[in-house]
Amino acid sequence: MTAITIAIVDDHPLFREGVSRSLSEIKDFVVVGEGASADDAVTLAASHMPDVLLLDVSMPGGGIGAISEILVRSPQTNVLMLTASEEVDALVAALRRGAVGYVVKGIGSRGLAVAIRTVVGGSKYISPTMRAKVEQSLLDRPASLTRRETEVMELVAEGLTNKHIARRLDLQEKTIKHHMTEILSKIGASNRTEAAIRWRQGAQGSAGPEGAPADR
Repeated sequence: MTAITIAIVDDHPLFREGVSRSLSEIKDFVVVGEGASADDAVTLAASHMPDVLLLDVSMPGGGIGAISEILVRSPQTNVLMLTASEEVDALVAALRRGAVGYVVKGIGSRGLAVAIRTVVGGSKYISPTMRAKVEQSLLDRPASLTRRETEVMELVAEGLTNKHIARRLDLQEKTIKHHMTEILSKIGASNRTEAAIRWRQGAQGSAGPEGAPADR
């Protein structure tokens, strides 16, 4: 079995050491480095190119702000946030920067192992509690889309392409692309497929889109 290499960056030494010790006891996990700041995270990514980098949100230099540079130095690294922050905005910001998962501290070693294996396997992992918060946040903001954006989103959910939506609404295709950019930003979706899934889920129980980040 191929080993999964892991780097851990957190500015609380006791927590970091505990996570390192727990993961090192798992047969196919190898902890290759530890750090306490955003600069450390970038350095570890460049020097070790780990399969997974566990990254806290709150640390010197800011964890979320370091994600882009980490991925520049080591594009194959899966950045998995491991944090006490349960703010939806932090989750969305991390995913937009390129993180592939968000785990809330308090998770056990087995749960963390599942999250690590999930992201290494090519899927995103979001803690269940955070998925629920994302869903509620979207339910609380059903009117965030304009009337035109809502029309576009309804047609996207039906499976129409930008070209066909433009014809249906008698608009230019570039205008539809602009609306889609705004829609994705507002609902925190990474692509139109994810947006359509959220919208359909929301239509079953509310007036707007709901859901949580889907697999990559």
